[in-house]
Amino acid sequence: MAPRCWRWWHWSAWRRTRPPLPGSTPNFEGSDEVRDPANAKVLRKKRRRVQLGEKLGKLHLLTLLLEQPPQICVVGSGPAGFYTAQHLLKHHPQAHVDIYEKQLVPFGLVRFGVAPDHPEVKNVINTFTQTARSARCAFRGNVVVGRDVAVPELRAAYHAVVLSYGAEDHRALEIPGEELPGVFSARAFVGWYNGLPENRELAPDLSCDTAVILGQGNVALDVARILLTPPEHLEKTDITEAALGVLRQSRVKTVWIVGRRGPLQVAFTIKELREMIQLPGTRPILDPADFLGLQDRIKEVPRPRKRLTELLLRTATEKPGTEDAARQAPASRAWGLRFFRSPQQVLPSPDGRRAAGIRLAVTRLEGVGEAARAVPTGDTEDLPCGLVLSSVGYKSRPIDPSVPFDPKLGVIPNMEGRVVDVPGLYCSGWVKRGPTGVIATTMTDSFLTGQMLLQDLKAGLLPPGPRPGYAAIEALLSSRGVRPVSFSDWEKLDAEEVSRGKGAGKPREKLLDPQEMLGLLGR
Repeated sequence: MAPRCWRWWHWSAWRRTRPPLPGSTPNFEGSDEVRDPANAKVLRKKRRRVQLGEKLGKLHLLTLLLEQPPQICVVGSGPAGFYTAQHLLKHHPQAHVDIYEKQLVPFGLVRFGVAPDHPEVKNVINTFTQTARSARCAFRGNVVVGRDVAVPELRAAYHAVVLSYGAEDHRALEIPGEELPGVFSARAFVGWYNGLPENRELAPDLSCDTAVILGQGNVALDVARILLTPPEHLEKTDITEAALGVLRQSRVKTVWIVGRRGPLQVAFTIKELREMIQLPGTRPILDPADFLGLQDRIKEVPRPRKRLTELLLRTATEKPGTEDAARQAPASRAWGLRFFRSPQQVLPSPDGRRAAGIRLAVTRLEGVGEAARAVPTGDTEDLPCGLVLSSVGYKSRPIDPSVPFDPKLGVIPNMEGRVVDVPGLYCSGWVKRGPTGVIATTMTDSFLTGQMLLQDLKAGLLPPGPRPGYAAIEALLSSRGVRPVSFSDWEKLDAEEVSRGKGAGKPREKLLDPQEMLGLLGR
């Protein structure tokens, strides 16, 4: 056997030169570098940094394991709700979002508001579907917040609540005769042809020659276009079969689109106007007198308004080109814009049983540009019609007594999406800013609300500690006999709609009856 001192030297030499074991802290003791006194201090510091890094890494992992993922609730599954959820999920890797919806199906106005002949606008549903399929997101349909569950109950279960339930009502005309048969809100009419369950039995009578639409926004032009589009052009869209059947029997030949102010104040956009001008089988009726002096006044207006007004001017004052003239010559239907007219009274038929016309107050403008105000001149005119559609705006409703609401503006008072005086409560979309803008506007608005919420979370302004989230709400709903619909349930209904539409060459045939939907889900 080798002498003891030799064995000790051999062991020490091996220990100094062996490579570090996998996963172990590097061993700096006894290396050649340590033998150089100049390097010894540096290597000791290096060892301490490595050991400290290991400790901090373990601490960070422990923090992540112990941290409670924020539970966030969004009320409303239209564009505002989904865009808010999308932003929260993208910018917080642990956030969990539950989206509550009173309908059995998701997507709000994308499904029930966008015109059936605008399928490209509905492509955003693909993005919303990806969000809903996230493991950190859940759709809870068939739950009416404010009835099935109160907002304070949601606030107790979640770290934050975002109200994104939109504008589910219409602004009333508040004129005599508004209650007559033959008078509808444009919102209800749009819901009828788009398959909104609450409007499925609207049954508008289209046996008249003339329809009047009050309002000059994009919804007004959508409604006019659907009334005048040859039905065969709608057969391959997702318009409901019931609405298509009524439109096939329609006798409406002329549609007047009436506004209180002038051409410089119309609220529709150039895309929708161009579609009306190019609508097959129709011709526009515009009075050149309404556009006198307008050419000089549009020089200083913003470019989108300028382009829109120039198109109106050309349509009103110039002779149609060869292609337009050929299209308009055989036209059996017409649409027109009536400016400087404000509704005063819906006129009844001689037997008083339905609408037969509308009395309009002639107006003039006070002020200039977008801020110009229509004031009556004292003159009136009567316009015969059998159908009156009011398109003077949507409005939100208060959802719960605990939530502040401004009835005049129809919005929840807020500062950049933070509900005034209610920490942890937020809003996005139309209920936040009013019923204006397009889907892209709502996207930007909702992202901002999501950003504010995450800022408050980071600053420690939201309730600390764990929150039960849906587990608490599920127990409440179950005790009240409410059975929510999941996103996978919606996908079953979606597949059924697509299957029913396939036979007719349509993208889908929408289900209209909530009871039938529940039956298909085995409820």
